[in-house]
Amino acid sequence: MEHRSLLEWRESLRRREISAQELVEYYLERIRRLDPQIKAYLTVCEEEARRQAREADRRLSAGEELPLLGVPLAIKDNICTRGVRTTCASRILENFVPPYDATVIERLKAAGAILLGKTNLDEFAMGSSTENSAFFPTRNPWDTERVPGGSSGGSAAAVAADLCAGALGSDTGGSIRQPASFCGVVGFKPTYGRVSRYGLVAFASSLDQIGPLTRTVADTALLLQVIGGPDERDTTSWPEPQPDYLAELEKPLSSLRLGIPKEAFGEGLSPEVRRVLEEALREAEKLGHEIREVSLPHLEYALPAYYIIAPAEASSNLARYDGVKYGFRAPGRDLIDMYKKTRSQGFGAEVKRRIMLGTYALSAGYYEAFYRKASQVRTLIIRDFEEAFRQADLILMPASPTPAFRLGEKTDDPLKMYLSDIYTIPVNMAGLPGLSLPVGFTENRLPVNLQVIGPQLADALVLAFGRALEAALTLDLKPPLE
Repeated sequence: MEHRSLLEWRESLRRREISAQELVEYYLERIRRLDPQIKAYLTVCEEEARRQAREADRRLSAGEELPLLGVPLAIKDNICTRGVRTTCASRILENFVPPYDATVIERLKAAGAILLGKTNLDEFAMGSSTENSAFFPTRNPWDTERVPGGSSGGSAAAVAADLCAGALGSDTGGSIRQPASFCGVVGFKPTYGRVSRYGLVAFASSLDQIGPLTRTVADTALLLQVIGGPDERDTTSWPEPQPDYLAELEKPLSSLRLGIPKEAFGEGLSPEVRRVLEEALREAEKLGHEIREVSLPHLEYALPAYYIIAPAEASSNLARYDGVKYGFRAPGRDLIDMYKKTRSQGFGAEVKRRIMLGTYALSAGYYEAFYRKASQVRTLIIRDFEEAFRQADLILMPASPTPAFRLGEKTDDPLKMYLSDIYTIPVNMAGLPGLSLPVGFTENRLPVNLQVIGPQLADALVLAFGRALEAALTLDLKPPLE
């Protein structure tokens, strides 16, 4: 039963080879046995999952065929779930229970999915290792002395350790694709606006995007099919209907021009990661695709520009946590003292660091020098991608410069931690679709992922190429947990 794909479970449920109740108990037993060492979950919804499983079995017996009927999923804990605690891994929201569901949760429920639990993350999705959680760090199933990546480390670790059939994460600068690489799973950041952000607790609104983490590309296509599409409650969502991603995977894939940015394979890339990626590129050539060099001349400026834009937006978005309306409140002598104590005690060090950076960048006298300049650099990065896509159908880059690093290795140096997202941040800045696909292992068997990037709205093409390369590689992606 272990490490079966979401689609395999769906077919087994439809054929009545297993019941939804049996499947939920399978995952709950694995969570009880393995999660004490992985710590992927912040909240496990045992009784609610069992109730939903009983209802799913009733509907399956009646012949219903919803896309995810009876399939248990995990949800990153910055996505609102009605009646289920949503903490953002922060003390300031430790006991917050949303009165509504995010759009993606509504769509999962309508498709028959079962909510297994909420997964750990870096506080308010700010981090690259899931060590910034206010509660505990999550560990990597491939080596529990290493980080699972971040900020969607809990979701990536849960999928890798087979503690759920699939999961949702959020990606602001690589927070799906980088942990997918560290944990050897498939992670996808859709085109900005393809998936509604309604009910996602905001970090940086112009960059945030919800996406799937799964075992296979086909599983990702299925989840994207369910959660994507227009939403009138999110004014940034694309109004056009989305394609049938699963059906697109079945169509023959013609020869593609694959662009390799020379700036992405230079200094800073681990030799072992480079070796694995070069082998994957040779495999892509064998499939009949053309490899060609392209240039992203402003790639090196993406990281500093991001760390002005994202903290500036975070500073604005996190102003609402003041102890007045909801969440944690510290007692104070007066209103101002209560504000200060609530935010000082409720937020962790990394969140406070980014709020201060963002507030400074937006302050009078510095806005022009910092935020406006960063926005201009963002425009240059968008133009770089547009020019590269005139020469290539897809762009291939590393998902991370290194394999998973050890717990505590980078916590004392924020800049080293920020560099973990150097290859993923430009994709968010340009609003493009990006797939993180397992393509091999280092010598000590740590996963390495390739990042596949497409033009805006070319999500289906990115997934189709990923599916073809995945089939050619046939990797064993079961971590040594049992």
